[in-house]
Amino acid sequence: MSVKERKLSRAGKDTGLTSGLTAGLIAALLVLAPLRFQGSMNAQTATAPASPGNNPAGKVCGPPEYCARTDRKVEPYAKTPPALGRAGSIITDPAFGSRIVRATDEGDDPQRRARSLMTPASGEQNAWNATSTNFYVVTAGGGFQLYDFVPSTLSVRMRKSLDLGWRTEPQFSFSHPNLLFGTTSGRPELQQYDLSTGKVSTVDDPGRCLKLNSADAAFDVSVSADDNRFMAVIGPRQNENYLVYIYDRNQGCRWYNTQTGEVGGQWGPKGTISIPDRYGVHNARISKSGRFISIARGMGGSGKWRVWDVDTLNVQICSVGCSGHHAVGYSSIVNPGGNHPMALVKRPLDHLDAPVPLIADLQGSPGYWYDLHISWNNVDSGDDSPACLATYRPSNPATLGTPLDVAGPWENEIVCVETDGKQSRVWRFAHTYSTAKNGFWSTPRGNVSPDGRFYIFTSDWQDQLGRTSDGKYRTDVFIVELR
Repeated sequence: MSVKERKLSRAGKDTGLTSGLTAGLIAALLVLAPLRFQGSMNAQTATAPASPGNNPAGKVCGPPEYCARTDRKVEPYAKTPPALGRAGSIITDPAFGSRIVRATDEGDDPQRRARSLMTPASGEQNAWNATSTNFYVVTAGGGFQLYDFVPSTLSVRMRKSLDLGWRTEPQFSFSHPNLLFGTTSGRPELQQYDLSTGKVSTVDDPGRCLKLNSADAAFDVSVSADDNRFMAVIGPRQNENYLVYIYDRNQGCRWYNTQTGEVGGQWGPKGTISIPDRYGVHNARISKSGRFISIARGMGGSGKWRVWDVDTLNVQICSVGCSGHHAVGYSSIVNPGGNHPMALVKRPLDHLDAPVPLIADLQGSPGYWYDLHISWNNVDSGDDSPACLATYRPSNPATLGTPLDVAGPWENEIVCVETDGKQSRVWRFAHTYSTAKNGFWSTPRGNVSPDGRFYIFTSDWQDQLGRTSDGKYRTDVFIVELR
């Protein structure tokens, strides 16, 4: 995400509330009254229509073996999107049979200005807690709001706005349901927030490890699966940041200066990286094992990203098939690597030149291109769990309520892709209903829950969510059940 896009989000320049559709359509789609943890917290749900591969009799449907469709039939959008109730209401996707709960509406804006609400900027950020009972959303003003969730009933309730003074989007712990990690907006610090006590504590102060400039701030907090290693990018601003900073709870600090090539800190070998590459950092993420850091460099230069083996001075450049957004597991990385938007590949983080295609029998470029954001927060230690994503086409119409462009399978859809190498299945769960035409924040970026059961995403619902105070179409956050 660019600096310009961040500024737009903080200015509240996003999109979206519901203009009602006909009662007949509402009845046909079984749209239910909103339920926000009221009374006994029993959600009202629509009955999923019969759908090929959707919950066949006698089969347990859930990760890593979903029952969702895996065909490649072109599935166009209906003339009108499903009608929505208020936040907490549940619909069933008419094409794919998955349940979708509307998680937010215009009433959730803490400033009561009907501003947009959305998921984090990156599919790699872990917006879910370890038990899928809490998640957070991003406000158009750059804040964060915490929600409670009941997985068995899809019940949603906004708990509170998180006024923690954190600079960038936080990340939930993969190990402890009550811990959320972030970086301070002033002097760079790594902090944690305990949901059960409401207390904030400091995990580490990078300023005690090395001398920082007065303009330096910490961005892109990222944490290993065991909460032992933390990573942040430090510098004045995106694309000009210059430090990849690591904190290990047992060993202390370690850092890599991408502008000088120097590596230092309290553990591991010190010196200069193995290649003569110098650059500013766009963003970075730590692998779930804590051993590797994927680094997207700033503007210009060869290759889309680098990988640092943090226990060494070794930094690799990904130079072949390295396009698009990617996601890291424990020891592998997944990204689009071919001549089709869905030509996803999986490659070892210590051998970037050995990609393995995940989807067989692709027919090459369809003659147009679409984008996607990959989320792999559900990854297991063998890097074999499905990777999930939402696609969107830049050619989508911007006219109110118009069906989105679909010329092939998986377009403007939410899907999960098999990564274990056994088959080439792509499970299809729902349409996104997002035009992606109302700025970056209207793109259906999504985040899969660590248990692989839910996918939270942003949508403008084909401009059916009303408008913000500045007249733009607004967005809301939705959750699709993955079965």
